[in-house]
Amino acid sequence: MAIFLFTDFGSSDIYAGQVRAALLQYAPRQSVIDLLHDAAAFNVRAAAHLLAALFNRLPSGSVALAVVDPGVGGPREPIAVQADGKWLVGPDNGLLSVAASRARKCRPYVIGWRPKELSRSFHGRDLFAPVAAMLAGGLRKAARLRSKEFALNFGMSDVSEVIYVDHYGNVVTGLRAGSLTPKRILRAGGREIPHARVFSEAPQAGLFWYENSIGLVEIAANSASAQRALGIAVGDPIG
Repeated sequence: MAIFLFTDFGSSDIYAGQVRAALLQYAPRQSVIDLLHDAAAFNVRAAAHLLAALFNRLPSGSVALAVVDPGVGGPREPIAVQADGKWLVGPDNGLLSVAASRARKCRPYVIGWRPKELSRSFHGRDLFAPVAAMLAGGLRKAARLRSKEFALNFGMSDVSEVIYVDHYGNVVTGLRAGSLTPKRILRAGGREIPHARVFSEAPQAGLFWYENSIGLVEIAANSASAQRALGIAVGDPIG
């Protein structure tokens, strides 16, 4: 099984490397693949919708270790979710709930296993990584899972707002493209934005929206930054 990492730890900080080191210790034979380490910091709902789109394309039998956890060390519980033949591991703060709600079959569990040493501020390394390794290695019993319900569930509905901005300045929304027709005109940053199928159909620096590679509505500008042109950020509404 492969283990996929999704976090807001940042690509240039020390945290993602420590999680990978922990996975190497507990699951030395498993592939570890970085999905994203630059999810919007602290924004659990935005990250939940982005994670759901990415999780949908992961292969059967894989494990997604997801950490956007501003409440680490607090009362929220650690959970593992079995969804359509795959696993999600992370905090019970809504982060895993959108992917789980959109699955055909889903069952959440609270994680009973604890390490001998558990940092109050780094459950991603000390708790979630070992459990992800256990599940990837078929050691479900070792994780001491018990059935539970989500403490916070964002549900399966889309959100009409920005959930991610990439380094090109492309603006990813929480809208699944299948819910819109190409005739739809979006509104963001005080501008009207038409649909285009691909970048080359838009004029140079022209704004447009399209269905991106993970099925979400994305606002872009041909060879320019849509974020800069619109002056918007994660959490801003899309009309």
